[in-house]
Amino acid sequence: MHAFRTHNCAELRKDHVGQTVKLSGWVNRKRDHGGLLFIDLRDTFGVTQIVIDSDSPLLGEVEKWRNEFVVMITGKVVERAAEVVNAKLPTGEIEVRVEAAEVLSTAEVIPFQVAEDDNAGEDVRLRYRYLDLRREKMQKKIRLRNDVISSMRRRMWDQGFQEFNTPILTASSPEGARDFLVPSRLHPGKFYALPQAPQQFKQLLMMSGFDKYFQIAPCFRDEDSRADRLAEFYQLDVEMSFITEEDVYNTMEPVLQGLFEEFADFTGETRKVTQAPFPRIPYDEAMLKYGSDKPDLRNPLEICDVTDIFARDDVEFRAFKNVIDNGGVVRAIPAPQVSDKSRKFFDSLNDWARGEGAPGLGYIKFENGEGQGPIAKFVPAEAQDVLKAKMGLKDGDAVFFVCDKESAAAKLAGKARDKICADIGGLLEQGVYKFCWIIDYPMYELDEDTGHIDFSHNPFSMPQGGDAALDVEDKMDLLKVKAHQYDCVCNGYELCSGAIRNHKPETMVKAFGAVGYSKEVLEDKFGGMLNAMRFGAPPHGGCAFGVDRIVMLFCDEPNLREVNAFVMNGQFEDLLMNAPSETSPEQLKDLHIKLNLPKLKVTSDDEAAVKSA
Repeated sequence: MHAFRTHNCAELRKDHVGQTVKLSGWVNRKRDHGGLLFIDLRDTFGVTQIVIDSDSPLLGEVEKWRNEFVVMITGKVVERAAEVVNAKLPTGEIEVRVEAAEVLSTAEVIPFQVAEDDNAGEDVRLRYRYLDLRREKMQKKIRLRNDVISSMRRRMWDQGFQEFNTPILTASSPEGARDFLVPSRLHPGKFYALPQAPQQFKQLLMMSGFDKYFQIAPCFRDEDSRADRLAEFYQLDVEMSFITEEDVYNTMEPVLQGLFEEFADFTGETRKVTQAPFPRIPYDEAMLKYGSDKPDLRNPLEICDVTDIFARDDVEFRAFKNVIDNGGVVRAIPAPQVSDKSRKFFDSLNDWARGEGAPGLGYIKFENGEGQGPIAKFVPAEAQDVLKAKMGLKDGDAVFFVCDKESAAAKLAGKARDKICADIGGLLEQGVYKFCWIIDYPMYELDEDTGHIDFSHNPFSMPQGGDAALDVEDKMDLLKVKAHQYDCVCNGYELCSGAIRNHKPETMVKAFGAVGYSKEVLEDKFGGMLNAMRFGAPPHGGCAFGVDRIVMLFCDEPNLREVNAFVMNGQFEDLLMNAPSETSPEQLKDLHIKLNLPKLKVTSDDEAAVKSA
């Protein structure tokens, strides 16, 4: 017989009745039924009920066991009586009567329950993550992650891709976020950077003659924490040579569609998946219709530009006209069949907008063919008819307005679209994964605070139109240049970002130079890639899909920390490993580093405490 087990805790069935078996696992629950002691024994596969009779010589010892003791038992499989069969357990028709038992490891009193959800706070769960991970729901999610990555690899291999590993210690690169820096002991004053993405290396692989690359790549970004963002994350990183945008879509859509169909019922609810080809929405259209470049297409509401209506001579709403005269726009968000809602519904949306930093959220609601509400009196009947026709509004509907500079109006209107959909209720389509590609991203964007133009997305992208598109007389015309860039979005989450790359050194120099990066800076930061381009680079492109966000969608979890085994809290602290931590003076000396820490503010209470001490 095996040293620890003949079966796992999910295997035994009625067919095993009469057999002597050995099981090992954790004590999940204990129940004393006066004469019989029942224990649910748990391992990663499942749970088996074991029984100690009152006349067993083992009873006194087993009664001392606590939850999470690791034990090994030997016993005979018996059939449960019909009235105590547990249909919820695969092993629910049998139990094991213990004949021998051994404690393999004891456990202290646990800080929270493993067998059930006792609403332990996140910090406690992360500090004792090894206990949290024993929970069935966490085990299922972490195993799902393994299965998803395995499926991704299989699907990429089936399409002829090869898996490569790229360096973790590399050079700093402007990927759009802050780098995590690693000091070099051998090169004082110099630093490595942890990769925000394997961008340059995967392009160099294409220039090295490898045609199809992929990797489940670790990435590191020193960004502020969010529920859908981690400092360390993984992505399905992909690159191909001699391709166009269409080739990227045609290659990756079957991977995504197949992957999502494979795991669509993980939560128990079967969901429909967008069939290839996925809808393709130009960036400008997405910002207009949805106020976001990661729209949730389950939400049926579409934003409409109604600047022309409020600019009419017969419309006298000066609050909007003043903004329009200064280059602003008016965006409208429909709210179907809400005229019967109480005043509280409309006021709460107005208060919400103020909380977002806007002056409010004006509206008109239509009843009996007439517009009502605080803005309606400034918009004559003829203009209201134009508004209704343009937006397809009818009696019972309302429309909310946002007025501001274009980018700010789009952002607030997008948030309002989601808020209105949620507040109305019943509008969001259920049981679906709705995909789309956002395409035709602007190559550059304007920082309105500094007036400086910089890259809006990936700086290594090929501008649409190539070199010629960058030949502009007015610097502001750079904002009209589109790039061969694309994002894949599902249910309001950006799952993928990608581009056709700039493979010509002269175009790269020109693209960076257009926004103030000198050739010397370019050579210093990206000399390796520039030199590789000078020796013959194929047209190439690719993308990267966030593994963590995909698993998060399958699990119906709003927080990435719920689908990773070991993670930091919202302040980027690893409570289990106590990181980040202080280092010793000797280590700092080895690295030629002196600390220049920010001064702590001393309050009057602190001073009083010092004096009293």
